[in-house]
Amino acid sequence: MNSAATPPKPQRMTYREACKQAIRAAILADPRVFLMGEDVARYGGSYAVTKGLAEELGEEKIRDTPLSEAAYVGAGIGAAIAGMRPIVEIMTVNFSLLALDQIVNNAATIPHMSGGQLAVPLVIRMATGAGRQLAAQHSHSLEGWYAHIPGLKVLAPATIEDARYMLQPALEDPNPVLIFEHIMLYNREDELDPTITGVDIVSAKIRRPGHDVTLLTYGGMLFKTLDAAEALHQEGIEAEVIDLRVLRPLDMATVLGSVARTRRVVIVDEGWKSGSLSAELTARIVEGAFFELDAPIRRVCSREVPIPYAAHLEQAALPQVPAIVAAARELVKGR
Repeated sequence: MNSAATPPKPQRMTYREACKQAIRAAILADPRVFLMGEDVARYGGSYAVTKGLAEELGEEKIRDTPLSEAAYVGAGIGAAIAGMRPIVEIMTVNFSLLALDQIVNNAATIPHMSGGQLAVPLVIRMATGAGRQLAAQHSHSLEGWYAHIPGLKVLAPATIEDARYMLQPALEDPNPVLIFEHIMLYNREDELDPTITGVDIVSAKIRRPGHDVTLLTYGGMLFKTLDAAEALHQEGIEAEVIDLRVLRPLDMATVLGSVARTRRVVIVDEGWKSGSLSAELTARIVEGAFFELDAPIRRVCSREVPIPYAAHLEQAALPQVPAIVAAARELVKGR
């Protein structure tokens, strides 16, 4: 008789459920952890991530706030300085601009201005990106702006695994961490490997190996980029897909290692080209691996317009698989 225990089966879940499990587990594990934001308790969150948590954990742990990003992000900073481990949810990245003073001038700077006497172990979660016809005031990808700021750590989980496990190391970080969850990922389903119980918030990941061209991306663009890599495979082009995952600090060792292997790069970024994360990546690759390149770096980004409401215009404004394929094909085949 085989006495070996039956290995646990992979659990299939949505990205939304993975985020919810991460929040629930963090609160149950540490009495200092609580979540607050607009409509997170009684309504269950604008994207239903926290649905049912207030009933289970209580409204001291899942706290509704007034509609004032400046007020409740400021309260989160104060709670973090006082020894709590707050998770602050901002409904959409566009609304985070109402709390720029709190995030950029306070959370990011207080540990430095205090000479290390004060820590701000604050996690801010927010939805980002377009694709659901929410128009220009709810649909932009501004995570590259925050990746500009010293003192912040910026994460962009794309997979179920990262959505489930990035929160815990973020809460353990003594400095403020921003987590950007793409709105088009919440309904995405995948299996969570039961043998994985944690991830780091330091390194990029090679999601598909290849040797002809490197495709750099993150967040909501990962799966379009993987689809593009599969289309390129059908044409005989083997693309390496790198999920940056961590936008600040960037894991340039992984990026430059891939560039050295493939010698060609396409950067896929839902942000605009001007002053973007894609521009920063381009500059760093040129600085660190210029003589490794056999072709110019290409960027596939959103059109330089406020994201439209009309579905066909919204899709036309966003990076799509054919554009990624065309950019990579041109680098490899010259056409």
